[in-house]
Amino acid sequence: MSQKTKWSQFGTLVTVFFFWGFVAASNDILIPVFRKAFNLSQFQSQLVSVAFYVAYTVGSIIYYIVSKVIGSDLLNKIGYKNGIALGLIISAIGTLLFYPAANTASFTLMLTGLFIVGLGFSLQQIAANPLAIIMGDPKTGSQRLIMAGGVNNFGTTIGPLLVSFAIFGSVAAGNTTASIESVKTPYLIVGVAFLLVALFIKFSSVPNKIDLEHVAEEEAVSANKLVHRSSAFQYPQLWMGMIGIFVYVGVEVSTASNLPAYMEQHLGVATDKIAPYISLYWASLMIGRWTGAVGAFDVSMGMKKILNFLMPYLAFGVFLIVNTIAQHDVTQFFVYAFVIAVMIGADILSKGNPARMLLLFACLGIVALIIGMITTGMVSAYAFISVGLFCSTLWPCIFTLAVAGLGKNTGQGSSLLIMMIMGGGLISALQGWLADKTGIQFSYIVGIACFAYLAFYAVRAKAVLKSQGIDYDALNAEGGH
Repeated sequence: MSQKTKWSQFGTLVTVFFFWGFVAASNDILIPVFRKAFNLSQFQSQLVSVAFYVAYTVGSIIYYIVSKVIGSDLLNKIGYKNGIALGLIISAIGTLLFYPAANTASFTLMLTGLFIVGLGFSLQQIAANPLAIIMGDPKTGSQRLIMAGGVNNFGTTIGPLLVSFAIFGSVAAGNTTASIESVKTPYLIVGVAFLLVALFIKFSSVPNKIDLEHVAEEEAVSANKLVHRSSAFQYPQLWMGMIGIFVYVGVEVSTASNLPAYMEQHLGVATDKIAPYISLYWASLMIGRWTGAVGAFDVSMGMKKILNFLMPYLAFGVFLIVNTIAQHDVTQFFVYAFVIAVMIGADILSKGNPARMLLLFACLGIVALIIGMITTGMVSAYAFISVGLFCSTLWPCIFTLAVAGLGKNTGQGSSLLIMMIMGGGLISALQGWLADKTGIQFSYIVGIACFAYLAFYAVRAKAVLKSQGIDYDALNAEGGH
C-alpha cells in the first residue's frame, strides 16, 4: 500500500516556504532602491544577494561543524520541528537590525540584517525539505516538494508588490526615489510574523523525528543494491547535486536580480514601475510549481490531466488579480499565457520523473535565455521572465535526486545542499560584474552555462541512482505518479 500524504502536517510545514519566497523576492525591490540611495554600481548592488545567499552557506557550515562536535546529526538530536522554530527565531533577529540600519542609513548594517535572516533560513531549509519529501509516499516526494515550492512562490509573487507599496506608496507621483527609512517598517512586520510562525510550528503536529533508513528502503526498486556509507560526500548523486543547487539558485536569482537594470536600460521602465515584472518572474515559478505538484494529489488519472491545464492558469490568475488590486495594467501580460502553454507541454512530457523533468526544463531555460539575448523590447523581457517558468521545478528535482538513497546521511546531505544556495549571491555578482563590462543583455550568458550543467546532471544522476537500485522510470511504471 502506498502511503497517503499527511496533508494537515504538510499544510503547517509549507508556511515557512511562503516566508522564504516573500523575503527572497523582496530583495529584488531593495536592490534598485539601495543602488540609487547609496550610489552603487551594478556589481555593488548585487551585494544584497551575496549577503543573503552566502548566509545559507555559512549556516550550513555551522550546522555541519556542530553535528561533528556533538557526534550526531544536529536535527536528529534536537528534532526537525524544533530546528525550524529555532531558524525562524534567528531570522526574526535579523529583521530587527533593519530599524537601526534605516535610522543610520547604513548599507553595511542592512546587509548584516539580511545575512542573519539568511542564516535562520538555512536551518529552516535543512529541516523542512526532507520533511516535505517524507510526508507521504516516497514516489511522490518530488511532487510534494514542488507543491511546497508553489506556496513559496505565492510568497515571491506578492512579496515584491507589498514591499514595493510599503517603500514607494507614499512617494509623490513621478518621484522614483524612496527614503531608506521607508524600508524598516515592512521588515519589522515580517520579523513579528516569523516569531508567530515559530510558535505555531513548535506546537503543531509536524514530526520531530523521522526514520530515514526506512525512507531509503521505500525509495528503492532493488533494496539489496542500496549503498550504506559513512558520509554523504561518498554518494556521487549528492556532490554533483551540490553543484546543481549552486548553479540552479544562481541562474534563478541572477536572472531576477539583474532584470530591473535590464528593464531600466533597454525598455526605459522606471524603478517604481518594476514591481509587476519582478512579480511575474516569481509568479512564473509559482505557475510551474502548481503544475508540477499535480502528481502529489490523491485523485484519478483523468482529474490529474484536467489539473495539468487548470493549475498553471489558476496560478497565472492569482498573479493577474494581485497586480490588478495593486493598480497595475495587467493587459500587457495576457500574451504570457502562450508561454505558459510551452511549460505545460514540457511538464506532461516529463511524466513526473525528476530526472526527465530536470533535463527538459533546463533545455527550455537555455532556449529562453538565447531568445532574450538576441531579441529586443518586450519579446526579450518576456523571454528573460519566462526563465522563472523553467526554473520552477528544478529545485525539487535536484534535491530529490541528490538525497535519494542517503538514508541516515540525509540530514547531512540536506545541509550540504542548502550550503550551495550561496550560488544565488555569487552568480548574481558574477553576472553583475559581467554586465558592467559587456552590457546587461549579454551578461545572461552566465545563465546559459548554469542550465547546461543542470542538463548534464539530469542524465548523470539518473545513471548513478540506477546503479544503486533507485530507478524513477520503474517507480513511475508502478503508478507512483
